[in-house]
Amino acid sequence: MVRQELVARQLDEQLTARFPVGQRLRVLDVGAGQGTQALRLARGGHKVTGIESDPAMLEVARKALAGEPEGIRERVRLIEGDGRETGAHFLPGSFDVVLCHGVLMYVEEPDAMLAGLARMLAPGGLLSLLVRNGDALAMRPGLLGDWDTALAAYDTDAYTNRLGLEVRADRLGGLVSTLSGIGAPLRTWYGVRVFTDTASNEAPLPPAAELDALLAAEERAGRTEPYRRVAALVHACGVRG
Repeated sequence: MVRQELVARQLDEQLTARFPVGQRLRVLDVGAGQGTQALRLARGGHKVTGIESDPAMLEVARKALAGEPEGIRERVRLIEGDGRETGAHFLPGSFDVVLCHGVLMYVEEPDAMLAGLARMLAPGGLLSLLVRNGDALAMRPGLLGDWDTALAAYDTDAYTNRLGLEVRADRLGGLVSTLSGIGAPLRTWYGVRVFTDTASNEAPLPPAAELDALLAAEERAGRTEPYRRVAALVHACGVRG
């Protein structure tokens, strides 16, 4: 919940900065998952295409969409597919915004995929990436007292995620270089989950007032040095030239 809310606030800030108020944007959500961001953007009036490779997650998103009013359902298209094959589904320049959140950690060689996503953007379009922060992989195990894992994390981009899968992280410097090379240079970036990365997936939400304070602290840290440097996730935003 913390991740989704923080990313939503950061994304709204970038959309407000990049596009005229009231413009109905064409959004591609790569790795749409359960459809959280896709539905939120559709409720805001935007036309969203979600692409998801996991049939089970796609079914969850479709069920969530089915519970929305007709006007919102009409603005969302959900398709099964791989984010590395966007060129097979869409024409270049078809979208104003491309989201790729929580996907790159599963892609061993992400540069070609990112280049393909950049081609989907119209000039001035926004590319929003959410990745595991490779510069802070030692933070979670260190805070949990798992010293062997923390020490090993300094010398690798690989880690085991909460699902028990072996995946990879991205470093900010590498993202800056890649985004520049694909014609969507980095404009800004945020940290996500500075203080709450050690919370378990099953942890209940705190009372409303405490949750508001938690989110305010996380949001401030995610845009403030040096805190954002040690966030669990990096939210990087590039703009197509």
